[in-house]
Amino acid sequence: MSQRAVWPALLTALLVVAGCGSASGTGSSAGQTSGKLVVWDWKSGDKAASGYVQQAKADFAKKHPGVTVEFVAQPFDQYYTLLGAAIQAGKGPDVVLFNGGGQIRDRASSLLPLDDHLAPDKQRLAGWDAFSKDGKTYAAPVTLQGHPIYYNKALYAKAGLDAEHPAATWADFTAGCAAIKKATGASCLSLGNKEGYGIQFFMSGLGSGILTPGEYDDWIAGKRDWQSPHVKRIFQLWKEANDAGLNNNGPNSTAMFNDSFSLFESGKAATVIGLMSDIGHWKDFGEFLKPENVGATLAPVVTPGAVPSLAYDGGIGYGITKWTKDPAIAADLVRSLTSTDALRSFYTGAGAIVSDTTIDASGSGPAAAKIVAAIKSGKPALHVALSAKTLDLMGRLSQQILAGSVTVDAAVTQLAASDKAS
Repeated sequence: MSQRAVWPALLTALLVVAGCGSASGTGSSAGQTSGKLVVWDWKSGDKAASGYVQQAKADFAKKHPGVTVEFVAQPFDQYYTLLGAAIQAGKGPDVVLFNGGGQIRDRASSLLPLDDHLAPDKQRLAGWDAFSKDGKTYAAPVTLQGHPIYYNKALYAKAGLDAEHPAATWADFTAGCAAIKKATGASCLSLGNKEGYGIQFFMSGLGSGILTPGEYDDWIAGKRDWQSPHVKRIFQLWKEANDAGLNNNGPNSTAMFNDSFSLFESGKAATVIGLMSDIGHWKDFGEFLKPENVGATLAPVVTPGAVPSLAYDGGIGYGITKWTKDPAIAADLVRSLTSTDALRSFYTGAGAIVSDTTIDASGSGPAAAKIVAAIKSGKPALHVALSAKTLDLMGRLSQQILAGSVTVDAAVTQLAASDKAS
């Protein structure tokens, strides 16, 4: 969305805030309530998610046939700005979709803890930690989201590389990049950092090959040493990879969504750090490259002793605002949005790796099978542990590092201060 479109979108959101109503009535058993629940998200308008939404609405209607559910799909690039207006007004949607991590933790004071309502789903669903703060859960996970490294097996084969066994070390990876460039003309890495998101994917996709296991666990636990040589190495490698020509031209002017993914899909780049679900993932890429040509792998080892793992957390999840009139009914809608049948529809329709551990997603091609197999030994993503404010700063500094207008040491010092203040 262009900046000129921001204010009309914000005005629309404020009008929705003013006009939307919550479910009314005091009973919470089927047939004893009436009214309306309003849901804000950025997924319900997607064609691929239509089956999921309809399945969830049907499940909820069985419990509360008198309650209308209205989905309002907001533009993602302005989603949290619009949500901020609703929070400031203290009224608006009853049920809200969030990304896991800083986005929901920074807004937890505007949400209801859901632990009592969602207790029956704790074992069936995975990814809860990304929606929790101070021991309380504020949303139910819909998908698992992480950062596999995808590669084009056809380009690897043309370059004489073993497409079934990608490089396990950074030295071998860069050597393979040179072979790919020479044989195919494709860049090694597809990187979009116009929005400042590229550094988040780089940190979490490659970080387990850079930090030692102890450093990784300390980072997630909040004991982050920004002056550690290995933490600095993440940002040094970010600059070195670009300076060495591993990236496509102009990553700071390339949008991640969806230009960087298009470069990979079109065969102009051999590798991309993508997502497990939603977009820029195995199903999207398979439609262009054919599923058998989409490989998925873990980070190459940069630091001796590092143990590469899949970086993943709860991806997106639905929470309940404090101003909803009947939390129990709103919680029933959240449970319908995370029911097995609804999530199975989301997996088959959109290719999401969903939070429901009872759904088998291993039969969807080699890339999905590799991702699912890596979940068991996976760890939370490094960038998800940071606050939204620190992530915003990291995005700006990452652009400046690539442009050469700030040093790695100066950037890390600023990030450490922001993280400490968060």
